[in-house]
Amino acid sequence: MKKDLNIFLASPRGFCAGVDRAVEIVDQSLRKFGPPVYVRHEIVHNKHVVQELRYKGAIFVDEISEIKDKSRPVIFSAHGVAKKIIEEAKLEKLFFVDATCPLVSKVHREAEILYKQNYKIFLIGHKGHPEVIGTMGQLPNGSVELIENIEDVNKINTSIDNKVAYITQTTLSIDDTSEIIDALKKKFSTIKEPLKSDICYATTNRQNAVKQIANKCDLFIVIGSRSSSNSKRLVEVAKKSGCSESLLLHSEEILPKEKIMKAKNLGISSGASAPEILVERIIKEIKNLRSVKIQEFKTVNENVSFKLPSELR
Repeated sequence: MKKDLNIFLASPRGFCAGVDRAVEIVDQSLRKFGPPVYVRHEIVHNKHVVQELRYKGAIFVDEISEIKDKSRPVIFSAHGVAKKIIEEAKLEKLFFVDATCPLVSKVHREAEILYKQNYKIFLIGHKGHPEVIGTMGQLPNGSVELIENIEDVNKINTSIDNKVAYITQTTLSIDDTSEIIDALKKKFSTIKEPLKSDICYATTNRQNAVKQIANKCDLFIVIGSRSSSNSKRLVEVAKKSGCSESLLLHSEEILPKEKIMKAKNLGISSGASAPEILVERIIKEIKNLRSVKIQEFKTVNENVSFKLPSELR
């Protein structure tokens, strides 16, 4: 006889409007222009999504120079790209569709306005993340200083009299970021901040949903890719909110059966680039092991959607 297991399902979870839009852009491009279409970098950080699109005829490349057939459409990923990539595409006379999430584009515009107003700009984010590379690449080298943690704030040697401002990556931990912002404000009392937080609504909602249930759980699973910043943050949030046994489960990973057999209350959420089918698949696997009772905890209704680019409307 299977032992009982309570599953607490965080909601909202999974796809956000920016990811929905990016995947739809590739789908619509394949329908309108036929395969193949090229995509620079993973359109979103999820292997399952990338493989499905590859199967339909998308070819993923790391750089524009790898594109064999220059007559085919090129799509830029949801994370955004540096200006030099757009210039390179124009130089090569490529037809391209920009799938940058509108909330990332908002941060790009903020950076440009601050630069024109002669602000010294600090970007709170993770080094090497495609979104950070794209945001820093909106401006000339050296215009933006990356801040990853409070230690980086302490190392800043900009004069306190300078005009300074900060912007942030959209997929950060709300709590960690607020600690860094507090440190920046302590150092620069006149620092200019975004009118509205740069951390996107979906990141905020998913983290708040995890906070609601983590302390009820003795095991918490976040479904998402290892390269997904927002998925990794959800694991951190679950740990900080009371479930020390929290882990990230990516596409190829085997279900941690031993841990599931020991658990009484299991929390589940998924990153903003993880499709709901992955959640359903894992719950189905768990049902083979345990007698499952599912309770969904909804913190907010999401009804955000973004228009497709004019080229596809």
